[in-house]
Amino acid sequence: MSQQAISSSPRPWLIGIREAIPLLGGYVPVAISFGLVAIQAGFSAQEAVLISALVYAGASQFLFVGMAAAGSPLWLVVVMTLLINVRHVVYAPNLAPWLTASRGWPWLMHALTDQVFALAHTRLPQLPEAQRLGWFTGAALFAWASWIAGTALGALAGEELMARWPLLGEIMPFALPALFLVLVVPRFTSRRWNLALGLTILSALALTVTGFTNLAIPLAAACGALCFQAVKCRPAKHSAHTQGARHE
Repeated sequence: MSQQAISSSPRPWLIGIREAIPLLGGYVPVAISFGLVAIQAGFSAQEAVLISALVYAGASQFLFVGMAAAGSPLWLVVVMTLLINVRHVVYAPNLAPWLTASRGWPWLMHALTDQVFALAHTRLPQLPEAQRLGWFTGAALFAWASWIAGTALGALAGEELMARWPLLGEIMPFALPALFLVLVVPRFTSRRWNLALGLTILSALALTVTGFTNLAIPLAAACGALCFQAVKCRPAKHSAHTQGARHE
């Protein structure tokens, strides 16, 4: 009976695909926008799809296309792209405790995005070790494929979609921020998280308003991470001081 239940249960990669479906609400509209922007910047549909497949970083892709269309030097494009994506450096240490021994993980890290990280950071600890690789494979590759498909749709039919439904042009820019908001709000669960996330949001807004748009994401993330660690260390120091006073 138990063997029948195990055999009839969904495979881990299918569970990953199913749980990644809500990400499409933010992925596909932004990918369509990128495909359309890339075509307007002079790239071909094949080049737009190739950028999405190889770079696979929303903000960096828009920056790459804009700077390339403006004739910026290649070294500057590379530096700015790396600067925007520096936040990914903190993702791996946070997922490392839940990764199993497999050679597949390094290859799958190409499909690690902000949204996939948020989903994996919540789900991997809840899954048995034997299911983690399969779950992440399904979720990450499904999200990657949807991003590529959305780019192809925007590159091939983006102008027609905008002409037929002009409201899409006003709605799509808010899809990705709305998705980030859905992922962030559940983290406001304690004073530590509230301070760290609040500082991150305020720092990003301040930097954006003052004109440092490209630096807003990495610097705001660094401020939030420092605040998170500072709040973590403070109780330990306080308790150690209290224990020392008691011994005296």
